[in-house]
Amino acid sequence: ASPGPTPVSAAGAVCDTTNPACVNLNSAGTFVILAQAGTTNISTSTVTGNIGTSPIASTATTGFSETMDASNTFATSSQVTGKMYASDYTAPTPADLTTAVNDSIAAYGDAAGRPAGTGANLNHGAGTIGSETLPAGTYTWGTDVSIASDLTLNGSATDVWIFQISGNLTQAAATNVILTGGALAKNVFWQIGGGAGAA
Repeated sequence: ASPGPTPVSAAGAVCDTTNPACVNLNSAGTFVILAQAGTTNISTSTVTGNIGTSPIASTATTGFSETMDASNTFATSSQVTGKMYASDYTAPTPADLTTAVNDSIAAYGDAAGRPAGTGANLNHGAGTIGSETLPAGTYTWGTDVSIASDLTLNGSATDVWIFQISGNLTQAAATNVILTGGALAKNVFWQIGGGAGAA
């Protein structure tokens, strides 16, 4: 995705009353990618979930070979298990995307405003993480962060991870973020000041 402040988590990341530490994405949680400046797909990538692009038009999303639905409210792609939406599609898509982007901005502000990580959670690994297991908590970096090898997050279904990254986030090819112990993807939040992509 292009650089820009976008909170990233799993689709459907809606907080419940038993988990006050969660960052509530509201309608932005219905997207796995929600970009304000565009998204570029590398061939053979696959995406599971919906993709949204707003306020920029659909031409800013490239590399998916999408097919427009007859309703003109969404497109599909063989590389996406979900739907693709853009601000220049037929109503109600533009208004729905505006709401989702506003919810995304509010969630970003919430995640950025959480107290910074301290001790081992501040500038952990000097910005290079992987080949380790991280417990729930807030992790804060004033630099770029690289996931160089498989990273495991271990915790319960109500535990929350917030990664506050001032710079860019890159992930090495063929690496994974693995959840164990009952941890849920909807409770993992990447608040990234720059861009996110593959190394």
